[in-house]
Amino acid sequence: MPWSRPSPRRALTLVTLGAVCAAALLLVPSPLQARAALVAGCVLVLWLSESVPAFVPTLLLLVATPLLLGGFGPEYALPALLRTAADPVLALFFGGFALSVAAGRHGIDAFLARLVVRLAGGRRAALLALVAGATAALSMWMSNIAAAAMMLAALRPLLGGSAPREPFRRALLLGVALGANVGGMATPIGTGPNGLAIAALAPRLRITFVHWMAFALPLTLALLAVGLLLLALRYRVRGQLEQPASPLPPLTRGAKRVMALFLLCVLAWLTEPLHHVPSAVVALAATAALFGLGLLEREDLSRVDGATLLLIAGGILLGRLVENAQLVSGPLAHVDASALPLPLLRLGLVAASALLSALMSNTGTVALLLPLAMGLDPSPAAPVLVAIGASLGMPFLISTPPNAMVSGEGGVSAGDLAGVGLPLMLGGILVVALTGAAVLHLLGIG
Repeated sequence: MPWSRPSPRRALTLVTLGAVCAAALLLVPSPLQARAALVAGCVLVLWLSESVPAFVPTLLLLVATPLLLGGFGPEYALPALLRTAADPVLALFFGGFALSVAAGRHGIDAFLARLVVRLAGGRRAALLALVAGATAALSMWMSNIAAAAMMLAALRPLLGGSAPREPFRRALLLGVALGANVGGMATPIGTGPNGLAIAALAPRLRITFVHWMAFALPLTLALLAVGLLLLALRYRVRGQLEQPASPLPPLTRGAKRVMALFLLCVLAWLTEPLHHVPSAVVALAATAALFGLGLLEREDLSRVDGATLLLIAGGILLGRLVENAQLVSGPLAHVDASALPLPLLRLGLVAASALLSALMSNTGTVALLLPLAMGLDPSPAAPVLVAIGASLGMPFLISTPPNAMVSGEGGVSAGDLAGVGLPLMLGGILVVALTGAAVLHLLGIG
């Protein structure tokens, strides 16, 4: 939102920033913690209000922390901050983004989207399941926005001849939103909060691709299945659909090479416990191969989502600032967390993550909650549960970009989105909070 244009959000953001600054300087007795609280509070307000581009708060952290806290120790100086920000999880995401750009450049995304439509053979139930499943599969490896955009483009020839409120049309659009929203939780590179959780645990525990997918993929599949059942029942999805004949675009030689490289990369990620090559190194090797083999050109580098990389780096920096200044661990030292049953505590954390993410940035939400969660629940399960909870915040029009994109196609109302998203969010919160820690423990995390 341009700051040159007056708006209620801008005014509210400015008032909130002023309140945060006053509270930090007047209510926090320690000079170190007061300045750290000021920086962290302003960054969180900017993230959660979404009043500026998402990467701006990261730049603010890199500027304000050395200026205001540099005298308190070398850990607040710029070199230390840059070392912290250069977390291996950024290399992992960078590789995932490069593979996504290569898929778009060589038409693999359009090919897969149209293939899904053809495989359904005109059966409405099959088309709904394939569309949602394919969107989820794409969202596991690329931006959910890109995944939703590709599937919507492939469906437009089918959607164009139907009335906006036609039940199957709404079900199909909601299937795209469903797949895009739940797919990201399944892999470490699916969404930013996953990367923040992995980075937060890195000093004491290394979570591999296999670890994460063994926990999150079954949850994704379960949410997808329940969501599809809700759609099929609510919109009475049955019968045949007449679909226009559209030939599949041929796969070029370059596209086949990209697909082969992608499969090798995924295989290396999934077999990390056998060869012990870190997943971040595999991602960088895949990126080098894409550019070295001419599958990506130099100008494609500008299409890699640098804003999200900066956003994730900012979340890592904020967590380290809060940890170093003891903004959470200090006050929590006087709190008896054992007085609250652990299942109830985890339920509150997962619910808070889902509810806040339903209304604002999921990465900003997780950056806010991770220090609190790790202070209240020192087990390795806490960051993972909070990150997964952020992916459950999907019932409203403003909750996720795919929801807004689907609504923009026409015919899908806020009630349609809530009718599917709200039961999934509430059920997912209960399942993740009450069983997630036990499942993670069985996988060796927790």
